[in-house]
Amino acid sequence: MTLEALAGTVASEPAAPADSARAAELIARIESVPFSHWHVRPYVIMGSATFFDAFSALALASATPVLVRLWHLTPADVGYLLAASYIGQFGGALIFGWLGEKLGRVKSATYATLIMAVVSLACAFTGNFTQMFVCRLVQGIGVGGEMPVAATYINELSRARGRGRFFMMYQLIFPIGFLAAAILGAQLVPLYGWNVLFIIGTVPGIVITWLVSQLPESPRWLIRRGRFAEAEAIIRELEASTPERNPVAPQPAEVSHAGRSRWSELFSPVYRARTLIVWVIWATAYGVTNGLNNWMPTLYNTIYHLPLKTSLNAALLTNAMQVLVLLLCVFVIDRIGRRAWMTACFVLGAIPLAVLGLTGTGQVTRVIAGVTLGYGVMSTINTVLYLYTPEIYPTRMRAIGTAAATSWLRAASAAGPAVVGVMVFAHGIGSVFVMFAAIALIGALAASQAIETRNRRLEEIAP
Repeated sequence: MTLEALAGTVASEPAAPADSARAAELIARIESVPFSHWHVRPYVIMGSATFFDAFSALALASATPVLVRLWHLTPADVGYLLAASYIGQFGGALIFGWLGEKLGRVKSATYATLIMAVVSLACAFTGNFTQMFVCRLVQGIGVGGEMPVAATYINELSRARGRGRFFMMYQLIFPIGFLAAAILGAQLVPLYGWNVLFIIGTVPGIVITWLVSQLPESPRWLIRRGRFAEAEAIIRELEASTPERNPVAPQPAEVSHAGRSRWSELFSPVYRARTLIVWVIWATAYGVTNGLNNWMPTLYNTIYHLPLKTSLNAALLTNAMQVLVLLLCVFVIDRIGRRAWMTACFVLGAIPLAVLGLTGTGQVTRVIAGVTLGYGVMSTINTVLYLYTPEIYPTRMRAIGTAAATSWLRAASAAGPAVVGVMVFAHGIGSVFVMFAAIALIGALAASQAIETRNRRLEEIAP
């Protein structure tokens, strides 16, 4: 069965004028309520699921230096093992993107988080390359499914004014998850073994799954489906959380009781250019950053012969830099805009990588400094993409549009580690940095052509 068949090929039924007016009035009420304590619960809980997503994604990177010796892995084996999760994530993004439109944002995120938690425990008890490859492949389905649906959900809860800042504060949890995995990996893996991070992630993952299942559904999704009574009940809770209002005028809104979404609309005249541009940005940004993030601990340990703990601490430094740059992004993203930030970060991130590749990689301190700067700057694009991509699509296709875009990050992230493994063996580590710098410049060109979305209502950006 094709994705088109799954999503439905029949166009949405036109809404009655009364339904359209009702939808416009409810959305205007959402937009009129400023950020309040009501938003905190879904932000924190869905953010916790995102934290677990990041933690699960990076756990293997901390374990790999040990597994290389324990299972006698070649550089190519390491590349395939790191790629396994991303292959699963590719399928998971598409599956859960469809489920996000069909079942709702909350149910889809719940199922994805459950898969991550259960398979994390299975990873801890694998005994060879094949078993770990299969487990990471399956876990990747949940990892790939949670993030696009969660990003869609948080975007739909946010009002236009200041959406970038509030969303980026939520997204800060993802690199913090990377940072936590790196810190715990550096401290615990040398003491307790490679599987400790997978065990640690299991119980919190189960708890987070239950908490996500208790969240209110996205009122924008309910409105789109014509479930006005349910949407209004949630909006009333939102309005009761604060007496402050910033009234906005109702604007035309889409309603379809059938609720069908079409994958083919991603390539309709209105959205074709947006889709192709954002796909290139996803592929280039993640191809570089995940290639670096997953490989560097192993390269520090095997090529530069740093002790295991030192190698993991060096990798930890790159994730700490990401958090620092992202803190700056939180406060300026609604001022300078998404397009300018992404374009600048691609260029600034490419410079230290190009310098490393062209001037030599013999000194490990230069490599650590160059990778830390390049990754720290460029990795913030990954976070901005989870803000930007849901903004450029309408509610009827927001989850599938975001999921389809993130599938390119999975494909690039799967290819990246595998290509690095081959290139290091054949041409040396310098060739890897030159390749990543060139890919980053392609990403900068694509980002410079993106539409700007800052401080605009979702319904205005995407008709």
